[in-house]
Amino acid sequence: VQLQASGGGLVQPGGSLRLSCAVSGVTLADYSDIGWFRQAPGKEREGVLCASSSDGSTYYADSVKGRFTISRDNAKNTVYLQMNSLKPEDTAVYYCKADQITVATMCRFMPYDYWGQGTLVTVSS
Repeated sequence: VQLQASGGGLVQPGGSLRLSCAVSGVTLADYSDIGWFRQAPGKEREGVLCASSSDGSTYYADSVKGRFTISRDNAKNTVYLQMNSLKPEDTAVYYCKADQITVATMCRFMPYDYWGQGTLVTVSS
């Protein structure tokens, strides 16, 4: 599955940003599970938010609960991450994935070798 994340940039603390993830080569509707991940400078990659359209389950990193939401538009073959109340610690390169595994497996174990370029989000005043 080819995915290209975009929409990153510089935003002030407390601000909002919406990331997009364009899926190509396949039909997003065929993949029930979608997820966003991030890697901050000097830190390991972490699963931020994953969601399943088959059973409605979600997985949130504790640090983003209540602030981030994930959505999908199958007609546009696109996955979104709405980020509100951004904090400096949200600064990272963000990546997206689409799959057919459980959200826990997707977000906790991140069983992927290739991540692509991602999109950089910088939260700073």
